Amino acid sequence: MSTSDQDQSVDTPIAALDSDTNGTETDVEADAEVEEAVAGDRRLTPRQARRLRIVLSSVGMAAMAVVLALRIASRSSVLVVGVYGLALILCGIVIELSRNGRTRLGSWLLAVGLVAAIGSDWLLIP
Repeated sequence: MSTSDQDQSVDTPIAALDSDTNGTETDVEADAEVEEAVAGDRRLTPRQARRLRIVLSSVGMAAMAVVLALRIASRSSVLVVGVYGLALILCGIVIELSRNGRTRLGSWLLAVGLVAAIGSDWLLIP
């Protein structure tokens, strides 16, 4: 017995979630969803935010693929492939970040990356 075990009485109840060291992320997500529902806020739950970022990244990836195909048809350039290839890779990274719960970082990367890709297309590619 450790010192902290000796300080507690035998009749002290143990909290289920605090003592559960194998608590999963879904338990925390479920608790967050319940708290949001009880509070009455109309904000997105973490799961909904992740799904939204994944959908937005997928749409961005499809749009970049279409623009890449159109740009290659009009001008076959390594710079075109580089710019839009990096944008496609960025969209894939954002999808993975969103799946792992890094939605804010993914949102910033998606916004900055897509603006940078469009800006570099406008500035660099003749």
